[in-house]
Amino acid sequence: MKRFPLVTSLLIVACALSLAPLSAAPELGLQSWTCRNMTFEEAVLFAQKHEIKNVQFYRKHIDPSSSREKLLEQKAFLEKHGVKAYSIGVSRTSMDAGENRKLFELAKLFGMEVIVVEPRDLAQWDGLESLVKEYDIKLAIHNHGTGTIYGNPATVKQVLAGRDERIGVSMDVGWVTAAGFDPAVIYRNYGGRVFDMHVKDKMFDPRNSDVKPTDTHFGLGNVNFDELFELLVEDGWTGVLAIETDSKDFAQEPTEFVKRAKAFFEAHVPQK
Repeated sequence: MKRFPLVTSLLIVACALSLAPLSAAPELGLQSWTCRNMTFEEAVLFAQKHEIKNVQFYRKHIDPSSSREKLLEQKAFLEKHGVKAYSIGVSRTSMDAGENRKLFELAKLFGMEVIVVEPRDLAQWDGLESLVKEYDIKLAIHNHGTGTIYGNPATVKQVLAGRDERIGVSMDVGWVTAAGFDPAVIYRNYGGRVFDMHVKDKMFDPRNSDVKPTDTHFGLGNVNFDELFELLVEDGWTGVLAIETDSKDFAQEPTEFVKRAKAFFEAHVPQK
């Protein structure tokens, strides 16, 4: 048998690995809030057109209170067009266990992996945790900006402490940055509890709090995407990066915004 020198053998292995498809990497998705001026069907077709298979729908597009018949029709429409409703959010919750249960029933019907919530009352968490255990479906806390209940990551960590491991985070990287935090650092500090992300870039002057952060195209704002994406790849994070915008202008006609966001993602994150 012919033997290769050790260095040559290592080079062969390295080349083979570099040519192999990446098995663990983030996936690109879409938060349907970006398509809030569209109907459910229009939003699905928009995602299909832009070759985005994972969509997190908000209540206007998929309503947990809808009849089972309507939800099954929507599920069939998604399957027909090759789009997956991977999540519902950001979802309203309350102290009403029956209303909260509708979210979990919907997630079960669609095969959703995670439900994204932002409970305004911390007293709701005991009931929500019970449903997580019953349905074995993940629940992720979403954050908005400063002044909102989960605007400070420290509050999120307090909620997670002692809770079921299936309760985690849906981190909005734009709002985390606007609140004065580095999303790469916050992602690491959550210790593996980040299940989902809303990705947007925000432009603001940290020295002038009177000027509100505004959405801009990816790479033109203040978000530290480079280090965040590097960590995600390093960790083998396989969640969804859901493109989202708070901008009324971008949402009015989101085609250019989504095309540029998708190109940015493909240029910065290794693809499966």
